[in-house]
Amino acid sequence: MADPADGRVTISPSGVVQMRPAGPAHDPAALPRFALAPRNDIDQLRHTFATHGVVSVPDVLAEHSAMELYQHLRERQDWKQSIASGNSLVELDRPTRASLSPEQARQLDDAVYAGARQHFQFRYETLRVPDAEAERRQSDDPLAAFALWWSSGEAREFLRQVTGEPAMAFADAQATAYAPGDFLTEHTDDVDGKQRLAAYVLGLTPKWQVEWGGLLLIHGEGNREARALVPGFNRLNLFRVPRSHSVSEVTRVAPYRRYSITGWLRTG
Repeated sequence: MADPADGRVTISPSGVVQMRPAGPAHDPAALPRFALAPRNDIDQLRHTFATHGVVSVPDVLAEHSAMELYQHLRERQDWKQSIASGNSLVELDRPTRASLSPEQARQLDDAVYAGARQHFQFRYETLRVPDAEAERRQSDDPLAAFALWWSSGEAREFLRQVTGEPAMAFADAQATAYAPGDFLTEHTDDVDGKQRLAAYVLGLTPKWQVEWGGLLLIHGEGNREARALVPGFNRLNLFRVPRSHSVSEVTRVAPYRRYSITGWLRTG
């Protein structure tokens, strides 16, 4: 599956994706690895979240930070396809999936879709990050470094202010990649003992169209309607836990994966 071109990607105010020659995104001596973009709308964001329990924050990270994360996700080859069905979980690395015969792949697809008709089900690729601060500090994984930064200092204070949750202590994290056929059925994220205050999705796909699917759907009461949030680059979607939501299936029209970093803001 093709991904956006190898050159550096920027998005103009009109939404046009522009490619520049590949090279260093920034001078490491001049800029911090991860940083928030300057903003003056925190009061408005906090009001929106308090009123609706959902807020969508554009351009949340400094451009060089978002670009580094996006390029890193594209380059990683150790993704594992995660398939949940009810209370069971199966994970398959890319070499294992490549070794499946066409008939085996078809049978797996059929089982995944059949399960989704009956109960909670998802399928997507993932890169997991440890929760423990000590493990994050010892890791050389850039995703662990991001999770550590996201859970402290300016980033944590920003998340506390927007959600109005001063008790938020840290954010867990995983990277996700949704390919055509991947989806996540309705659930609320309410798990005993996890102490989740809010869920977040940090979008890291430079270009995405509504008809490609992969929409974050915030379900209304009785599932009679839903609010659809389209994947966006460097856009942070936050919603209060518990809240019924799902991710619509990525269609075969999509030319590349839907990348994001997701997790929950937690106490304790």
